[in-house]
Amino acid sequence: MNHLMIMPIVIPLLTGAFLLVMYRYNIGRQRSLSIGSTLLLVVFAVWALLQAGVTDYTLYRLGNWQPPFGIVLVLDRLTAIMLLLTALLSLFCVLYASRGSDREGSHFHALLQFQLMGINGAFLTGDLFNLFVFFEVLLIASYALLLHGGGRARSRAGLHYVVINLAGSALFLLALGILYGLTGTLNMADLARVIASAPEADLPLLKAASLLLMVVFGIKAALLPLLFWLPRAYSAASAPVAALFAIMTKVGFYAMVRVFLVVFGLDEGSPANESVLAWLWPMALVTLALGGIGVLGAASLRTLTAYMVIVSVGILLAVVSRNDEQLLAASLFYLLHSTCLTAVFFLLADLIGRYRDNGYDRFSVISPLSHRWILGTVFLVAAVSMASLPPFSGFVSKAWILQSSSPLPDYLWLWASILISGLLIIAALSRAGSGWFWRPEELAVKAAPALDGARTATVCVMIAISFSLALFAQPVMDYLEAAAHLVYQPSGYVEAVLGDYVSQSREVTE
Repeated sequence: MNHLMIMPIVIPLLTGAFLLVMYRYNIGRQRSLSIGSTLLLVVFAVWALLQAGVTDYTLYRLGNWQPPFGIVLVLDRLTAIMLLLTALLSLFCVLYASRGSDREGSHFHALLQFQLMGINGAFLTGDLFNLFVFFEVLLIASYALLLHGGGRARSRAGLHYVVINLAGSALFLLALGILYGLTGTLNMADLARVIASAPEADLPLLKAASLLLMVVFGIKAALLPLLFWLPRAYSAASAPVAALFAIMTKVGFYAMVRVFLVVFGLDEGSPANESVLAWLWPMALVTLALGGIGVLGAASLRTLTAYMVIVSVGILLAVVSRNDEQLLAASLFYLLHSTCLTAVFFLLADLIGRYRDNGYDRFSVISPLSHRWILGTVFLVAAVSMASLPPFSGFVSKAWILQSSSPLPDYLWLWASILISGLLIIAALSRAGSGWFWRPEELAVKAAPALDGARTATVCVMIAISFSLALFAQPVMDYLEAAAHLVYQPSGYVEAVLGDYVSQSREVTE
């Protein structure tokens, strides 16, 4: 059964390769193959979720090389959660794109599959060098997806996106070189074991490597001051691409959790880890504040949504910097909510723009809008959920974060930032909704085109998933608490991955 673990990597790899070969064939066949692939990913992600609930750690050693040598894939609850979220999000994006967005350029479905391969590989890998490799795979695919369809705005945004991520890749290699030179390994479990017993003379270089990794993952997650590429890139991309990109910043968050709480977390009070968390706290709060300001000043719904992504990043990284198990569990619930809802708003911006006579999704343009009652209702429900009002998952997630961040004097800045940013989101979405839907009847389109039922249904189902998170909040919370508990027990990760190698190393040392 362990061979199933590699399926989230192999399926999109083979599908993407086959789509490149058959790119001249009927677009309907390409869509069917892409949808079938993402459906399979959902099935295997559900299996991974159940498997992780039964066994804390499931390993897959490629080539049957024993650790710490060779490539190892590690499945635990945190990985399973991220795999399922990615699979569901990609399925909705493919369904939405298959209504015509995939015709704007070449190789859309192949590129999307390669990006899924990179994202899933980054979640599963137990080796830092392979994390770098999968980062490059997903980034190369994302470069092409961002430019899909062409245009000046996408070319300009794509150039900035490529340059800053290439710089991040160079820093990643530098950090890996330092770690390998000091420890002789890049296996995450073996790194945790070696770093925990590293001599004091190595601590300055270990601290430098950890700070470099914080910069690298900060670029991926859009942490201040490394976030200015995100609003332009996300707002320029096509709607299904931007919706899929909603998971990209969470890859950076996942990498921070895995590296700083596991690799550097085996030695409690590690100077290298403490320095990273000390820097991360104020930077995350400022990121959160800047995201809130950007939300209020956004000129279009796509840009507003991009800044809501930044707000979610600020909340997640602020919580991680507090180094608290209960807060991490609450942040994972918020991650599920925020990723789903920001993807919804990217798709909703495109859906609304298609039924306006002018202005697409810009707030400054007053233009007739078709199907106002249907689109307005969908927008209202999505806005209530995104603004973290009851009874949706946003309210549950933020209430859990605020409840876990007590006593108040120690977390006053976090409480203030979360509540104020939430208020700014409510104000911004209220402005957008009233400007578009609260208009006299004479501004309605007289000869309205038919509503695209498939696109609208895709958005509605995604909103329903957010509601179901609140409906089944307790079992979801239980699973997330168990996932956070495993993260804060790095010794269990090390023992599971290295196994007898740890015992043999102790015997040799003795």
